[in-house]
Formats: sequence, structure tokens, C-alpha cells
Amino acid sequence: MAFSPGAPILKSGDLVNWEFVGHSVPRLEFNNTDAYSLDDGKQAYVKGIFASSMRYRASTGRYHWIGCVEYKHTFVYSAADPAEDWELLKYTDTCYYDCGLLFDDDDDIYVAYGNTNISVAQLNNDWSEKSVTSVYNGTFYIEANREWTLKSSSGPFGPYEIKVFADEVSPPTLGAGFPHQGGIVDTPNGDWYYMAFIDHYPEGRVPGLSPFHFDADGWPTLQSNQTFNQSHPYPSKPVPVPPKTSIDRFRGNKFGPEWEWNHNPDVSAYSLSNRGVTLRTVSVTPDLFRAKNTLTHRILGPSSTATIHLDISKMRSGDRAGLAHFRDNMARIAIQDGQVQLWHNLSLGAGWNTISTGFVEASASLPHGAKDV
Repeated sequence: MAFSPGAPILKSGDLVNWEFVGHSVPRLEFNNTDAYSLDDGKQAYVKGIFASSMRYRASTGRYHWIGCVEYKHTFVYSAADPAEDWELLKYTDTCYYDCGLLFDDDDDIYVAYGNTNISVAQLNNDWSEKSVTSVYNGTFYIEANREWTLKSSSGPFGPYEIKVFADEVSPPTLGAGFPHQGGIVDTPNGDWYYMAFIDHYPEGRVPGLSPFHFDADGWPTLQSNQTFNQSHPYPSKPVPVPPKTSIDRFRGNKFGPEWEWNHNPDVSAYSLSNRGVTLRTVSVTPDLFRAKNTLTHRILGPSSTATIHLDISKMRSGDRAGLAHFRDNMARIAIQDGQVQLWHNLSLGAGWNTISTGFVEASASLPHGAKDV
């Protein structure tokens, strides 16, 4: 997607309670800088990072992220601590689409990728693709789209057998999509869990967790292939995380990891201090979809309320500031010229270009001389 920084990282000690800790991609620099920075009339909505993969490599003591961008290029980033700074290691014109990364017991690097056609590549330590001549032992698994399991007892290059793992399993909530595009986790106690995501309006893609086991023939098998709507014990002793609802006063020298910009920000046009965050006008435009330095936070489901405190004393005639439910069809509450305004029908159309900048549905005057709202 076009949010910057990209590829958010969450951390959990029990697979149930999660917290944001960082981002694998510090800035969207994907050979199309103008689009990812809302420059020169360009935009990158529904581009950027899709399904990607992150793994820890014990031999280097580092975490590695790999992902394909715009079906054309693959980028590899690395960090010693996933909550700290990440650096670009490799860029290649090969697209490892919807990829899964593996460091095997011999510390060799593999990536499985594709959608309806699944491929496997072995990579060198410099992340270039390797010519393969080796012979392998052991069993390799790939979880494919719509959650079919591919299993090979002859090494990572197959041949593979195929069997349904979680095909169109009923979701745990009414109106949601099927669990799919998941990952596999094993715990220190030897238990196995399937972490999927579920399309659920309006929150977006929400996680779903289910235990599974390997049957007598070595196939991963869910407790129920009919429904995800089941209760299970915690995978381990619960590990609390900071509450999702709290006050952020933006004090310090950087934003918390739960915040992202819509496209790359102009770093000269905002600042953080003990008074909070100051946003300065970057784009002179009536179109919120094209306005630089729009700060975003993912919504909390199934419903939530947000309250903001604005110092509007430095706003000039025509300036707008406020809060939006930011998506392809959205509404916003804006402060402009002494009024608080409710805007509707801000919309993107073909090519994710703006087809409507919206209209004021309702408004009310602020008290004369108001400086804080």
C-alpha cells in the first residue's frame, strides 16, 4: 500500500495480544519516487507493498524482510532489532510475488512465491538467485492461496503433493470473508498454529488464529475444516500489551510505530515537540487524496471513537485541518475559516484517481476568536 513507513511489524508473546513495534520499510523508495511522494501529479494508491515475508536468521543475528512491489521488483531490508532502523540490502527486477521466506537448517535461503502457479527459488547470501545443483532431504511445506498445502519429501524443489488445508472455512464473525493467506507458527512447547487474515468490513483485514496438528501422513490438519468460529485455550500464558486506546501527545523525537503517512511525507513540513506535532501546509489543493503530510492511524474495530485537539491559531484563510475516515470513499470533519464542517463523498475512481473532492453537508460556526478546538 501507499502508507509510509511501510510493512508494519507487530509483536506478541502469546499469539493473541499484539502491539506495533516498527516498520520494515522506512520510506517508500520504489523506483517511482514521484508517485510515492504525491509529486508531479502522480499517486501510488493500491500500489506499494502487498503480501511480504519476514524471518529471523540465526547465523547473522538479523531480521530480513522481502517483498515484491508493483509486480515488477523485489526489495530486501534487514535489521538487528525489528523495532529499530532497517536498511535496504537488495533490489532486483525479479518479482517474488506473495512470497514466503525460509532459512533452512543448513542456513540456505529459499523463497516460495506466486499465486495460481507456485515457484521456489534458492538465493545466494547476496540475495541473488542461485543456480541449483544440490540434493536435499527432509520435508518442505508451502501454504498456497485459498490455503492448499503443498508437501514435498524430496526437498524444496519437489515434486509436491497437494491437499486442502483450509478451503473456504466459515469465518468467526457474520459477513466476513474466508480465512486465507496465512502463516504457520510453532511454539516452544511444540504446538502448531495457523494465523490467517479475514476480510471484514469496515475494519479491513483482521487476524484469525487456530491450532492445528500433523496427521499420520504428515499433512497439517485443522481441528475443524468447517468453521473458525471456535474457542481455544491461549497458546501460552497471556502476555499483556499496552492498551490500544490511549492518549498520544506526540512528545519525543519520533512518531510511535502505530502512525503512518499517506505516501511519503515532506519531512521539512512537520515537527515534534513537548507541545505535540505541528503540521505545516505542504499542498495547496482542494483534494485531500493529493494533500501531502496526511498522518494516518489504523482504525480499531468493531467500532471506535477518535478525539483530537487542534491548535488553529496559525491557520490562514482557506486552510483546512481535521479528521477523516480515510479510504477510497470517505467523509471528514474539517476546520476552515472559522467553521467546523462535515464533508461527504470524497471518492476515488478508475486508476485510483480522484473523481470527487466532496461537498459540505453541514457546518457550524466556531466561537469568535477560537484558538483551540
